[in-house]
Amino acid sequence: MRKLIRLFPVTALLGPRQCGKTTLAHQLEAGSYFDMENPRDWARMENPQGALEGLKGLVVIDEIQRKPELFPLLRFIVDDDPGVRFLILGSASLRLVKESSESLAGRIGYYHLGGFRLSDVGRKSMRKLWLRGGLPDSYTARSDGDSGLWRENFVAGFLERDIPQLGISIPARSLRRFWIMLSHYHGQIVNYSEIGRSLGVSDSTVRRYIDILEGTFMVRTVLPWYANVGKRLVKRPKLYIRDSGIFHSLQSVGTMDDLLSHNKLGASWEGFAFESVAGSIGKRSEDLFFWSTHSGAELDLFWREHGKNWGVEFKYLDAPVMTKSMSISIKDLGLEKLWVIYPGDRSYLLGKKAADVPLKEIPV
Repeated sequence: MRKLIRLFPVTALLGPRQCGKTTLAHQLEAGSYFDMENPRDWARMENPQGALEGLKGLVVIDEIQRKPELFPLLRFIVDDDPGVRFLILGSASLRLVKESSESLAGRIGYYHLGGFRLSDVGRKSMRKLWLRGGLPDSYTARSDGDSGLWRENFVAGFLERDIPQLGISIPARSLRRFWIMLSHYHGQIVNYSEIGRSLGVSDSTVRRYIDILEGTFMVRTVLPWYANVGKRLVKRPKLYIRDSGIFHSLQSVGTMDDLLSHNKLGASWEGFAFESVAGSIGKRSEDLFFWSTHSGAELDLFWREHGKNWGVEFKYLDAPVMTKSMSISIKDLGLEKLWVIYPGDRSYLLGKKAADVPLKEIPV
């Protein structure tokens, strides 16, 4: 992130509530700090030009999505004073990126923070991170029970406080029920009509609710890759609850024993491993895809880099083997390499272009 601050006059630090954005910002020793949830700072921003003009060094504005009218002013200030740098923090990405990209085009860089990763907690703590998720207060709780209680309150606060603050007037009970319904589609192709019928709402309402949860970093949708290989391809997105701990709360999973006996064990592993690998790749969400044909061949993660095609499968197995679906993916997509990410302890080849790799060995 320090590199982005050097390169751009404005840097946006984006991520879900309680993921550590504020803690990270305080480590940068900013010259000025404004928190839009602090009544005193809010009052200072009644005259934002007077409050911000003339400041030097790094200026941090936390929860800036509550003051979207600041974006045009930031453009004026950084154009007038090339020496000042702004770090803006937000937990509503779609709205924040839209506002900032329109007002600060060419002047802003984006850094995404998603809570603890394996590199933060150590390989030996992988199962704990998987169960509790990466939100710091959930992970560091004294017990699994305390972690689960924290997450329950996090979900309640998100629905009852954060969503209304974004100007979204949806009853918390309705959105919670919808979120729980989505957790049953974790790691699956989204069926908008089926969800809509279950909840008694339209397809467009389902899409709007998903956009809300995705825009606040709670949900990830992955688009299918439309390579023309002469086959009927699945064209609806795949969905994940981004934080594994939140997913487990929505599925009433409280302990590792609960998880290991749960019918969503494989899907849970896929989502947890997907987020880890996505962080390692360092690609934007819109550059990550999955691939699936109506005949059954599929690939969990696909991306392109350096003119080559790459793929990943996620398997909760002791020793994954080469499958027909993997062979088809390698051939039809022209993969340079296919990695199978599993919870084991050693890497080994499955073929010329495929290998099993433990998640613990992924550099994140």
